[in-house]
Amino acid sequence: MSATQAESIRRAPLTARQLAPTWIVLLALAALAWWVTVQQARSMGNGGGTMGVALLPFVGLWILMMAAMMLPSVAPVAVLWTRSIAGTSSGARRAVRLTEFVTGYLVAWAGFGVIAYGVLTLTDRVLSNAPDAARWLGAGVFLVAGIYQLTPLKDVCLRHCRSPVGALVHYAGFREPLRDLRVGAHHGGFCVGCCWGLMIILVATGVMNIAAMVVLAVVIFVEKIWRHGEGFGRAVGVALIVAGLMAPWSPWLLPGLHAPSMMPTM
Repeated sequence: MSATQAESIRRAPLTARQLAPTWIVLLALAALAWWVTVQQARSMGNGGGTMGVALLPFVGLWILMMAAMMLPSVAPVAVLWTRSIAGTSSGARRAVRLTEFVTGYLVAWAGFGVIAYGVLTLTDRVLSNAPDAARWLGAGVFLVAGIYQLTPLKDVCLRHCRSPVGALVHYAGFREPLRDLRVGAHHGGFCVGCCWGLMIILVATGVMNIAAMVVLAVVIFVEKIWRHGEGFGRAVGVALIVAGLMAPWSPWLLPGLHAPSMMPTM
């Protein structure tokens, strides 16, 4: 990456009118993903564990959920990336680049979805043998999520996600082929590192718990967009630790560990 290119990215002289179309597309995709997710939740219910869903359908559902929850918060990076690199004046070319970026981003979250499926499968097995372990498992989920919010690794990943211009300067050094796909996957990896602790809360609340998903999406958005996002994230961490201490005696915090599975095996 040349010094001239880096400087042009730092300046990012883009107007609201230039940025608006890409923002609208991403928010429309997020809204569509929310609608489909809500419809799925109505038909499936909010059972515990994997809800009897096989791996591939689960990963597809997970990608849909991540599109709903994460696209609003990743929009600043996606918008600036597809608009700030030289040679992308064509609207059609920007659309292709945006598609590649979002695809790569969701691939990173799909990888985490596979891990989540393994965790939920293990949870199913543990609770089938020891149902009384639910409250302690739930407490552990909240405590791990809360403690991670306070770690240096969380801070590193959050700073990367909060600094679109800094990320663009780094990504400008990526080379073809499939540069936009690779950039999306790389940025998605940082988002996974930033947010995995929050996402494991769905183990306790139930994967298809729409209320929990909305709360988590708002927390992630505020963390990444608000100028006091880092402090907000630490406050959330403290709140999660308190929830973890309450969980063994507060089953209402753990519907995903107490509700029976409602889906037949797919």
